[in-house]
Amino acid sequence: MVSGTMALVALAVAVFLIIFLTAKLKMNAFMVLILVSFIYGFMVKMPLDIIAKNIHNGFGNTLGYIGIVIIAGTIMGIILEKTGAAFSMTNFILKLVAKKYPQLALSISGYITSIAVFCDSGFVILNSINKALAKKSKLSITVTSTALATGLFASHCLIPPATGPIAAANIIGANLGEVMIYGAITALFAMLAGFIWATFFAKRFYIEPKLSESYEDLMKKYGKLPPVALSFMPIAVPILLILADALANPKLGLLPQGEYIKLLNFFGDPMVALIIGALLSLLLVRKENLGKAINEWFTEGIKRAALIVAITGAGGAFGQILKASPIGDFLSSSLTQISIGIFLPFIISSALKISQGSSTVALLTGASIVMPLIQPLGINPALAVVAVGAGAMTFSHANDSYFWVVTQFSDMETKTAYKVFTTATLLEGCTAMCVVAILSVLV
Repeated sequence: MVSGTMALVALAVAVFLIIFLTAKLKMNAFMVLILVSFIYGFMVKMPLDIIAKNIHNGFGNTLGYIGIVIIAGTIMGIILEKTGAAFSMTNFILKLVAKKYPQLALSISGYITSIAVFCDSGFVILNSINKALAKKSKLSITVTSTALATGLFASHCLIPPATGPIAAANIIGANLGEVMIYGAITALFAMLAGFIWATFFAKRFYIEPKLSESYEDLMKKYGKLPPVALSFMPIAVPILLILADALANPKLGLLPQGEYIKLLNFFGDPMVALIIGALLSLLLVRKENLGKAINEWFTEGIKRAALIVAITGAGGAFGQILKASPIGDFLSSSLTQISIGIFLPFIISSALKISQGSSTVALLTGASIVMPLIQPLGINPALAVVAVGAGAMTFSHANDSYFWVVTQFSDMETKTAYKVFTTATLLEGCTAMCVVAILSVLV
């Protein structure tokens, strides 16, 4: 194979191609990542059989770990949407934080919902509540939409079992429990930064919410909402199971070792935990809709998950090709001279996010590039995942599909969205990275 310097040049070409093909030519990210994996392998003069083997292994190993997790999570999200459970959770949070701050209720709802649901889908699901609350509270839609969108974005980029963070954790080889804990803490501060920005800055740009249904009409439309505890259960149980498995790690010494640890290991496996969450979500379905849920809603979930699964597997393939090339050793020896430590994953991921738009692609590609550098730079793997996630939420703009979802569903002009939402995501990403930097000193 080629020297480390040439491998770095090949990596630069690969990253340029990912950005150009996805952002400029609008090619599907799956095809781009697979194509670039081959091109990078050719450029570093990797033997042809080894190129094919690495792409096979990278794709297969990634999906073997996360494929069922993504499908189960997507099915769960659809059931939360169809049954009104998302509305039930938001209604409960609204009562909890008092009606004085409806935008905080939306931030928290987004924070919780996006753990199981893609942020784009989460915004669409909660948008009717968003507009109804804005109208009822006499707030500009820029305030409530920014609060909701940033709450969704924080979890989407930082907290497993959301797709991007759990895939990045797998690529980097980080302890999933640690990623969940650090990610949840970091996402909380990022969410609060978005809430504060929405409350004190976004209100300067008043847009009257265009309402098709009032808050009271929505309540009547849903009829009897699922019980609050039952609504939270499909999300809460998998998280608790994964955390219990992490706490059972003998290296931590927190729990006495015994046969029960095998049970925690089994039920705390992300695949098992998310399947349990998907099955628990069926408790939200009314008896007359149960057959429809098992057939139609499950099928819809699998269809929605297919593209996400494909892109995630392709990201794993690209990561494996990078791992097998000389780039890791070269970057390790070069970058250890530069004292930027935990900020390196953030910088790499931010550049990818700003350039090509997709947070998922930024997470997967960023994690693939960072993975061989973790040990030489002495970075905590779990914090590296969260740092990559912080970069992946930085500066959402016109090349990001989520930007257009928030803009169009909130009736914002593009220039207003840049001033309100894009700046909010920049603040979120930087806030998240500051929290990661503090955690890197403390842990």
